[in-house]
Order: sequence, then structure tokens, then C-alpha cells
Amino acid sequence: MQLATPSTRGNDLMAKQEPTETPVRVTTPLSDEDVRALRAGQPVLISGTLYTARDAAHKRMIEALERGEELPFDVRGQIVYYVGPSPAPPGRIIGAAGPTSAYRMDPYTIPLLVRGLKGMIGKGSRSEEVKKALKRYKAVYFGGLGGAGALLSRQIKAVELIACEDLGTEAIRRLEVDDFPAIVINDCYGGDAYAEARARWPRR
Repeated sequence: MQLATPSTRGNDLMAKQEPTETPVRVTTPLSDEDVRALRAGQPVLISGTLYTARDAAHKRMIEALERGEELPFDVRGQIVYYVGPSPAPPGRIIGAAGPTSAYRMDPYTIPLLVRGLKGMIGKGSRSEEVKKALKRYKAVYFGGLGGAGALLSRQIKAVELIACEDLGTEAIRRLEVDDFPAIVINDCYGGDAYAEARARWPRR
């Protein structure tokens, strides 16, 4: 993981976030050391593999664990993107791929953190239980760019369906991404970018 100036591909997306510092380039899979280097409020550019899953897919994964079965992919060191991409238009490998609300995944998150999941991308706040678990299991929650799904899809270079095909757009997919932009919302130290912003700019 290294500091990097955004590439041309990421510039238009990162500009929407008005970052206060140079983005950190993150490559999956993540190690504990990678996670410890991240701080709430920090912009990042992610390259490597992301796995897509929303609430229906999460429910199935947890049910599989309860039955003593294996997960459809090894979560150790990985990042799950809370997204249900739209169908791919002609000439594209994927449609719009914007983040969904993360709170829907809160009931299913901790068992995955226990098994080594290191990152999640979504929008909105997480529960106090999940934030405590991020500290305990050394993981991080990233905020995606809500409302920019079409732009985000440009950073996705390959797509493979790997499980839950019957869920349609909410099936579990493996994405290969390049300079995928996000912001660290909750780090492994208890930092919370949303809480810090509210404290800095209280309503008048």
C-alpha cells in the first residue's frame, strides 16, 4: 500500500469527494498491517479483487456457516462490496455499480470478520456492534460514492459470477478493479469519519 496521486481514470471520481490529502493506493488482499495504516477520513484507490454481496447473499453465507459448510469464496484478507450492479449495457462488462446501504449487512457482518474479512464498501453508517468488531478483528469500512454507479463501473475491469446465480443482480460476483475510489469511514482504531464530520460542522 502506498501514497499515490490519482490516475486519470480515478480523477473525476475522487474530485467529487474533495479529499483533503493524497489518496492511499490499496491492493487486495489486505493484511493486518495494511488495515492498521488506514485512518478514518482518508481517501483510497483500491485495486485487485472485490467480492459483491448484498443482504440476501449475506443471509445465505451465514446460513451456510451455521450448517458447517464452506463459504463460496475465501474471505480472508478480502473486501466485500455491498452492490447489486445493473445489467451490462451493450459493449460493457457490467452496468452501474453504486453502493447500497451498509446497515442491511450489519446482522451478518461479524461472523465474516471472525473468519478474516478485512474490508467492506457501502454507504451510510454501521452499528456500534460492527464498529467494535472492526477494532477487535482489525478490519475497515469504506464509504463508496453514492449516486455515481455509472462512473464507478468504469473502474471494474473483469466480472465473474461465483455463487447465488438465482439472485440475479444480487448474486455473488468477483470483480477485478483498478483505482476504485472510496473513503475510510470506520478504521480499526474506532475512528469514524461521519462522527468527526458532525462534530466539526454541527447543525446551527
